[in-house]
Amino acid sequence: MTRLASRFGITALALVISALVGVQYAHVIKRNVALARELHSVQRDVTSLRAREIEQNREIRRLTDPRGAIPEIHGRLHLFDDKEAIIYLEHAR
Repeated sequence: MTRLASRFGITALALVISALVGVQYAHVIKRNVALARELHSVQRDVTSLRAREIEQNREIRRLTDPRGAIPEIHGRLHLFDDKEAIIYLEHAR
């Protein structure tokens, strides 16, 4: 009888330890999946920001040159030279 009780106790203890280890592994896997998704999101944001930075640097270089800045100024202020004209077009409905 004692042998049966000790075997039952050892089996119960092994099951409890296995369950605790399993719960810990499940928690770690869940956390890893969440961190992987977050990492992917951050990498996507970094890629987007780098592309935006390249575009902004290109625009800065264009606007620091008078040949690129003058058309931009004219476009924003609706100015034009003597030999230029602005034609406004409306979309046909």
